[in-house]
Amino acid sequence: MPFRDVVGHRRIVDLLVRSIVGDSLPPSLIFAGPAGVGKRLTATAVAQALNCLGPDPKHSPGTKHRKHRASGTGPQAPGPRHPAPRGVAPGVDACGQCAACTRIARGVHPDVLVLEPGDTGSIKIEQAREVVVRAGYRPFEGRRRVVIIDEADALVPAAQNALLKTLEEPPSLSVFILVTARPDVLLPTVRSRCPRLDFRPLSPNEIADALVARGESETAARAVAATADGSLGRALQARAGELVHAREVARQVLAHAAVTSDPRRRIEGAKELLAKTGGGGALDREQLASHLRAMASLLRDIELLATRADTRALANRDVRPELDRLMPAYQGGRGIRAFAAVDRALVALEWNAGVKIVADWLVLEL
Repeated sequence: MPFRDVVGHRRIVDLLVRSIVGDSLPPSLIFAGPAGVGKRLTATAVAQALNCLGPDPKHSPGTKHRKHRASGTGPQAPGPRHPAPRGVAPGVDACGQCAACTRIARGVHPDVLVLEPGDTGSIKIEQAREVVVRAGYRPFEGRRRVVIIDEADALVPAAQNALLKTLEEPPSLSVFILVTARPDVLLPTVRSRCPRLDFRPLSPNEIADALVARGESETAARAVAATADGSLGRALQARAGELVHAREVARQVLAHAAVTSDPRRRIEGAKELLAKTGGGGALDREQLASHLRAMASLLRDIELLATRADTRALANRDVRPELDRLMPAYQGGRGIRAFAAVDRALVALEWNAGVKIVADWLVLEL
């Protein structure tokens, strides 16, 4: 996963590339942001850029990397810290194909250590101590040793305390990257030692383009991206066919509510939202939530069209004719109230409200 393959986050990627090129990359970093937006992939890209064996000719024709192998296998002797050797030449991304890059991507490079929760869901002090010891040795074959702590919020307090001294003064050839969706769970003493980069949710267009590049159809990609809540990871796990259907159900319910104010007829329309429910419990709530997220995305796009905003921001631009037909009914105050009602319905589902009660209430509020 070279930097060029990271979806979105251009500002962060540019900052990291400049830091690597200028030998100014902080030795300890926190990558914070929602799950599934590319934090760990970006950490992997950092490890590849620091240890790639050859430049990417597409990005820097004719530039040669300086090969470096640290000598010695014991712990680094105390003394003044020296600048680390350059991991990449100016403007060069990792090639993504050399032996070092492929082994880093597979998680088997000896100088790229990944610490993540075990079966208990936490990272214990013994794991933290082991990685501290390994980080104290010079790289075995690469230029830099990179320690990636994924789901760093799973570090138990004792494990976080065991890392403090190393995070404050890491060995000169080591870089620590803490990846977390819940940075506030980390101890203040940990947060104070690590500059933080905040990863934002991806836009629906970024997610859709990434899905199309992976072979998904435009219609399916747009439907998935509209309900992925900014997470490419969630989008890749989604079933495109089901989300296309969920969006169509949401459109039909909005269209039905637009032409009638009779409560009984509105509630009849709620049956569409309850399609494929009946399994009970969490499965039913997730099925309804899928329809509601699609509905929220449609209402958002309708408001964008009504205010004549940039249509490139539309999440559902592949169904623009349907949006245009719904716009007269839902533009302005009604659309805003409907969007707020959908949001309240989603919160109710999170609090385990019954799906029929939520669906009936929502259609009466549209």
